[in-house]
Amino acid sequence: MKPRIMVVEDEQPLLLMLKYNLEAEGYDVATIERGDEAEMRLSESVPDLLLLDWMLPGVSGIELCRRLRARETTRRLPIIMLTARGEESERVRGLATGADDYVVKPFSVPELMARVRATLRRANPELIASVLKNGGIELDRETHRVRRDGRELRLGPTEFRLLEFLMQNPTRVQSRAQLLDGVWGRNVYVDERTVDVHIGRLRRALGPGRDLIRTVRGAGYAFDA
Repeated sequence: MKPRIMVVEDEQPLLLMLKYNLEAEGYDVATIERGDEAEMRLSESVPDLLLLDWMLPGVSGIELCRRLRARETTRRLPIIMLTARGEESERVRGLATGADDYVVKPFSVPELMARVRATLRRANPELIASVLKNGGIELDRETHRVRRDGRELRLGPTEFRLLEFLMQNPTRVQSRAQLLDGVWGRNVYVDERTVDVHIGRLRRALGPGRDLIRTVRGAGYAFDA
């Protein structure tokens, strides 16, 4: 599963450049030009990383960062602040508000990509690991192979993505809506009952032994090793 990055930037050329380079690195990228629109989108779905411009129409980046840190759902969201303000006092202010990193414009694209990888690695190492291991399951993202206790399993592409998504955040309950968003994508309409069907297929593919997919009635599913 590709790490999801939201870029909030009102300079159109820079926004397009960031989207192009991040997608080339293998990330799933959403772009927004206004702070108030970003705040609304973040209340619906939380990405794995936020690239946030300081000065934005609607709600400023620094104010949006403050609001996000005050909310339980976005308190731990990794945030990299992008700004033309290079003074030490402004960098301190940005970090004190809750940004995890601070990049001054104009910046080097390779350096920004390195900072993105480092921030994701600190926040959630599983997002960028090539092999996920937990509960006797070994999932190789590069070869698309899955083994359980050394035995190779046969998973369809959707079941592979579903298992990958669940293993990225073990024990965390994922709602059907979150699974639809993360596995099928935001622009694909699929009924929530489809999730239950593929969870059933995934359980059968994982074979005998303890059920590693926990059902939380009324809430969703979790990988519970």
